[in-house]
Amino acid sequence: MGTVGTYLSTIEDADRAALERVYAIASEIVPEAEEGTSYAMAALLYRGKGLIAVVQARKFLSIYPFSGAVIAANSEVLAGFETTTGSIHFSAEHQLPDAALRRIVEARRAEIDAKSR
Repeated sequence: MGTVGTYLSTIEDADRAALERVYAIASEIVPEAEEGTSYAMAALLYRGKGLIAVVQARKFLSIYPFSGAVIAANSEVLAGFETTTGSIHFSAEHQLPDAALRRIVEARRAEIDAKSR
């Protein structure tokens, strides 16, 4: 898919705004994150590892924090959202609250930091 900006240019309207919001919050929390690709998805990378990716699927939007442990550890703030081992599903009409997004990004950053020591 390429970089985040390139990928987002292929998405329209409300879905694009919802995806941009996730990347904006992640970039605010981890300003040193860089655009790149992880698991063939446009993503923000931190220390060379996938920090977060957000993609449009046919029926929903998905957040990929590249860590099942991060999703499991934050299950209480994800109530009302469908999750899988590696993703969180949402829509432009039913977006994750800012606090939940922040917890997910902060947890993933901490996980990468811990593994980099």
